[in-house]
Amino acid sequence: MSDQQTTLFRPRQRPGVNSATAVAQPNIALIKYWGKRDERLFLPWTSSLSMTLDIFPTTTRVHLDAEATDDEVTFNGVPAEGEERRRIAGFLDLVRHRAGLTYRAVVDTRNTVPTGAGLASSAGGFAALAVAASTAYGLDLDPTGLSRLARRGSGSASRSIFGGFAVWNAGTHTAPPAEADLSSYAEPIPAGDLDPALVVAVVNAGPKEVSSRAAMRRTVETSPLFEPWAASSRDDLTEMRAALLRADLDAVGEIAERNSLGMHATMLSARPAVRYLSPASVAVLDAVLGLRRDGTAAYATMDAGPNVKVLCRRADADRVAEAVRAAAAGGTVHIAGPGPGARLVDEDGR
Repeated sequence: MSDQQTTLFRPRQRPGVNSATAVAQPNIALIKYWGKRDERLFLPWTSSLSMTLDIFPTTTRVHLDAEATDDEVTFNGVPAEGEERRRIAGFLDLVRHRAGLTYRAVVDTRNTVPTGAGLASSAGGFAALAVAASTAYGLDLDPTGLSRLARRGSGSASRSIFGGFAVWNAGTHTAPPAEADLSSYAEPIPAGDLDPALVVAVVNAGPKEVSSRAAMRRTVETSPLFEPWAASSRDDLTEMRAALLRADLDAVGEIAERNSLGMHATMLSARPAVRYLSPASVAVLDAVLGLRRDGTAAYATMDAGPNVKVLCRRADADRVAEAVRAAAAGGTVHIAGPGPGARLVDEDGR
């Protein structure tokens, strides 16, 4: 197992420690997470599989303040408000309850990925918060426990605890809530001698009109295609794990692309429909088809947003980026490789 596939650390309770800083990266699901069977515990209908990226880190510092009467949360230097603040404060309440402490916290988060644009900003954000907050409050959690904890802030954050490729287990569907909670966590998975890149085409960095949470709920409740897609996604996951083990990038890409387009089909068939694809998204998808016709292995995947990620061999990344940039109608293009898992850093972020 490579260093990128797992981060081996165990935050320990240390007398006098009341602050911690952590960094985590976003991950992009190749087998998608879409739909919760339990919205309070963030339990998914299906398992998912992702690659953690080596770009767009989030750095979060949590400092306990025994004199404060409320949490203070800043996001990129600006006080957090509304739903954003509510989610972070609710997550801190969960950590406080588990730690048996009541101290309020000062949270400073620095994010380098556009928020709410389908680029997995919440994955890196809540993974970093889980590591920093659990350490500051003195919880002794192994990586599995951290993954469960991060899941309570954002489902996909459970996977960003680990580097490289990770699978988030949906867990036991028929178990009581406490048992189901314990059974749903991410874990690193092995991959063969694969040297992948993800070319990220940001065609629109603005926030989505329909949040992922609202879109998931609508899709699960109203789409006639959701149950068939969920069933096929389970088969996709089995095939994907085998393709990764044999380092078959073409098979990995084919499975990822069909799984992603199937997810978007479930949204389009929701009532009313949820449509994240834009004309620029379609132009990039067409460019990917053109690359394949010309003999370059390139496969698209999209999360809940208009932005497109293209899986390819690292040796082809510059060529793919050039084609995607030409199609992205003024958007920005980034090249990512497999990145590290969430980790503690010093106060300077090192």
